[in-house]
Amino acid sequence: MKFALVNPNWNFNGSTYFGCRDPHMPLELMFACDHIGAAGHEPLLIDAHINNLTLEQTKRRIDAFQPDFLVITTAPTYLFWRCPPPELRVPIEWIRALSREAVQVVIGPHGSATPAAVMRKTGCGVVLRGEPDQTVAQLASASWHEIPGCCFRGDEGFHISPSLGVADIGALTPLDFEGYNVEAHWHRHHVFTHDRGLGAELEYARGCPWACTFCNKTLFRNRFRERSVEAVLREVDTLIRRGVRYIYFIDEVFGVGKNARRLLEGMAEREIKIGLQTRIDLWNEETLDLLGRAGCISMECGIESITETGREELNKNCHIDTGRINELLLLARRRIPWVQANLVLTEKDDRRQIQAWQQHLRSRGVWASEPVPMFPFPGSPLYTQTFGAPPDDAAWERAYDYYTSTFAAKGYSDIQEQKPVPLKELEACTS
Repeated sequence: MKFALVNPNWNFNGSTYFGCRDPHMPLELMFACDHIGAAGHEPLLIDAHINNLTLEQTKRRIDAFQPDFLVITTAPTYLFWRCPPPELRVPIEWIRALSREAVQVVIGPHGSATPAAVMRKTGCGVVLRGEPDQTVAQLASASWHEIPGCCFRGDEGFHISPSLGVADIGALTPLDFEGYNVEAHWHRHHVFTHDRGLGAELEYARGCPWACTFCNKTLFRNRFRERSVEAVLREVDTLIRRGVRYIYFIDEVFGVGKNARRLLEGMAEREIKIGLQTRIDLWNEETLDLLGRAGCISMECGIESITETGREELNKNCHIDTGRINELLLLARRRIPWVQANLVLTEKDDRRQIQAWQQHLRSRGVWASEPVPMFPFPGSPLYTQTFGAPPDDAAWERAYDYYTSTFAAKGYSDIQEQKPVPLKELEACTS
């Protein structure tokens, strides 16, 4: 069987999307490719984003390959499954234009939350809920009813799997990046200096042991797991040989696992810089020293609220007070060139206190961000808390309308479109 896996050439015009718009490595498709090959099938990965391919150029490649399955993701890389563009404009356009003979398979956060709605909107035949690393390959040989998270069109309508695909990331073999255009990856995610050199993204751990209200990871990448340190270091060495000088770890929260220290010690032995997102309460003076020795140049810390009551409301489960948070952020900045403290909008924080806190940290070299509006992504605790029920087929429209009506006057993040287009209009803007 032949599988074509496509990362579209993304377009975010008019969207409330607040993730990074540069190309990133589609790790979920890479891992799936390895499992497809190991199962004796033939994969083809087309990353139209990094290679800046048009829809027509991509179609020619797929037509020449003649796949049995066409797999498209609804969010640009695992890193942004947690804050995807709410609209399905790009996946709809690409699915409609690409191979109609193949079984069209959609993966990503949208189908994980609302599989029937995604099948209706895109016209695809299969939606895989949860993590698709290993379930994609199973489509060729297993009964679809038996594949975790497999939803599909049947003679009697949609079959909706109540379960989710959960990858055994310990079984993920090291990526060799053979055939992938690493040399085109000039973006260095979350680096704001003028350092040069190729960038890349890797994954060490997946999921998170906390359940913060705002976090969109419940229906995918939920349970915390670590990969083998040796496997990750092998990937690091492969990328170094390809000229990569900076690696960003896409982990939901870097530094939790029992082997994270051993990974950092291995990184310290290599000529490489790293970036990551984490919680500052995971670190202390000793481990921040190790982080600096491991080449960390970008550290993004989720603080969320400057008050204990605000963090409690968000179910942050933070066991240190704001004074200690400030102390650790400043300690980190002595070792790491860019340390960022992220906030979200809450009702518990006084705007004047926030500004004073920001000025205090910024004057000492820590970038304290503007509070970001919280989008109630379907499947997140915030969605259920806001609407009082789990997501249904209208969940994305409901969340989008709530978000835009709530923040149109209050203001969006400075990295978002300030006049977003309504969701239905975005999804209608396909060729």
